[in-house]
Amino acid sequence: MQLIYAGYLSGLSLKRAAGEAGLTMQHSSVKQLLQNKHYIGDDFYPAIIDQETFDAAEKERKRRKAVLGRDKLPKKGLNTKTPLTKFRMKKENQAFMDPYEQAQYIYGLIESEV
Repeated sequence: MQLIYAGYLSGLSLKRAAGEAGLTMQHSSVKQLLQNKHYIGDDFYPAIIDQETFDAAEKERKRRKAVLGRDKLPKKGLNTKTPLTKFRMKKENQAFMDPYEQAQYIYGLIESEV
């Protein structure tokens, strides 16, 4: 774990830092590891890294995010608008053995109420 933090803080990408530590991981998985507060220790988990290293990695992650312009992207799941389209479905009265035919039939039962 210390190798991943050290690699990331030395300038490597998240995925490359994990690779240098001997792990094959996706970008998002490495990010989750670096943000896992259990590695600084608590009542149950022993400390693997110190608070200073953890904070430095988080600060670097935020810096890189800003440099790449990713800090201005809209957050997923925050859209509170209600859908503009309402719909209803006719009652289903047929069944097909082929799942694709069944799906096509079911989708054909949808009626828009706009």
